[in-house]
Amino acid sequence: MSHQSNGILFTNGRFFNGSTSVAELDTSMVVKNGKIAYIGLASSLEAKIYEDSGIQKQDLDGHHILPGFIDGHMHFLMLGQSLSKVDLDGCANINEIRKRIKKYAEENPSKERILCMGWMHSMTEGEAKASMLDDLGDRPIYIDSKDLHSVWCNTPALQEMSVQEMPDPAGGTISRDSSGRAEGLLSEACVLLIVWPYLAKVLPMEEKVAALRAAIKAYHAVGCTGFIDMAMDENAWEAVLAFRKAEGGTLPMRIAAHWCILPGSGEADRLAQVERSIELQKQFNEKMSPDLRILGIKIICDGVIDACTAALAQPYTSHPSASLDPIWTSDMLGPVVKKACEAGLQCALHAIGDAAVHNAINVLEKYGEANQRHRVEHLELTAPEDAKRLGELGITASIQPVHSDPAILRAWPKLLGPERVKRAFAYKEFADHGAVLAIGSDSPTAPHAPLQNLYVGSTRKSARQTGAGDTPVNEHFKLGVAQAVSAATRGAAYSCFAEKRVGSLEVGMEADFCVVEWSGEATGLLEAKVRETWFAGKQVFQV
Repeated sequence: MSHQSNGILFTNGRFFNGSTSVAELDTSMVVKNGKIAYIGLASSLEAKIYEDSGIQKQDLDGHHILPGFIDGHMHFLMLGQSLSKVDLDGCANINEIRKRIKKYAEENPSKERILCMGWMHSMTEGEAKASMLDDLGDRPIYIDSKDLHSVWCNTPALQEMSVQEMPDPAGGTISRDSSGRAEGLLSEACVLLIVWPYLAKVLPMEEKVAALRAAIKAYHAVGCTGFIDMAMDENAWEAVLAFRKAEGGTLPMRIAAHWCILPGSGEADRLAQVERSIELQKQFNEKMSPDLRILGIKIICDGVIDACTAALAQPYTSHPSASLDPIWTSDMLGPVVKKACEAGLQCALHAIGDAAVHNAINVLEKYGEANQRHRVEHLELTAPEDAKRLGELGITASIQPVHSDPAILRAWPKLLGPERVKRAFAYKEFADHGAVLAIGSDSPTAPHAPLQNLYVGSTRKSARQTGAGDTPVNEHFKLGVAQAVSAATRGAAYSCFAEKRVGSLEVGMEADFCVVEWSGEATGLLEAKVRETWFAGKQVFQV
């Protein structure tokens, strides 16, 4: 056994191995050439040999060392851009929204547009009209809903996009008044087909690259060393490639992505989009580009419960006339999923309502092949039989505990009725039936920091408004704390075919990890702090 003097010996740590019991944790680790060369007890003979070899040492002060978090579901460019948007999260009403926008406008007079994020329909009692914003100035105002499924615009924004002359696109809705004029709210496919392409055209590439750089910096600060982008398109992909080129051909982040397939003008259009993802996957895969990969396709099968656009098996309690139809019908899904599966692509299907979840599992069961590791995103409302089928069919349950925060679910009993709410966010049930869990944040629809996400997942208590007194929603579906950490590391790695390189602290794995000041208990996750983040054996963040 040869022990060279290069590398680092980390001692006095608590290295996560799937348990949070101190008695079961390793206490030292050696990193050499960007990989883990040893992990085990500091008292072992091998650790002593390393210690006597003159290797550089770092005392970890008894902190926990976790594998680098892998955000299992996020939106790279949008996260970066959101870091400089007006944040409306926590606004109680239209007056608070207007106050924040007005303050930003006064402080940023040179900005051509005012971009906002974090609005929820419940903040404005379901209303989102241009007239509610028009007296705030002449600049275009774009307000992203928290779920990114709609954008609320003022009149200048509608005008610069020429929305008044447009018909509703397939899968989208332009809210209109009684005379047929656009009122200000653009929903579902309108976001993908109208708003995002327009802003992509008018925002300079330098701004996009800066946003991506800011996103990676923000991720390093919270212990993330990898992520899966869940709505990659030509605009974002062009920016990612430009960013990688500007950084000399490599990025300090392990990136995987699913290509977003839009409803389009018909089946031929949809299949052409799948063909584009096949073409990209041949260039950006595990062998040719292991840290920047196209995994497969993403389909947004339905909307969201808060806007009454999620596809449900039974009518909304509060809005019985709301459509229950999915954005993608079974007839639309079939040919697209079939083509993707035949090409060896991984399918990620956004399904929030119980009807959408049922359709998604059906189509994956019909066309999926062994070890393709297809996944269903969100799974916010599921029937018991479908929760069981996930594990039986080898479908990954891609979940975002931040969306189960009780502070943002106060409208759900009214929207769904108290009985249906009992089936919300059934995470433990998915796992108990054998499904692999992959935890993500869905940032920027929700905060990107993993520790707060894991707090909600393992307690079902609020990380947003800790003192508000909200009752945990379906506490019996909470995850164990070690189970949650594993889902945000090993589970997320498995979900993107990366578990042989990252996601756990084992000899031969990439040295991606974070040092966390934490009690080891679920209740301590809110106060826990990431002290350091390491990527490929190099420190990329330190407090």
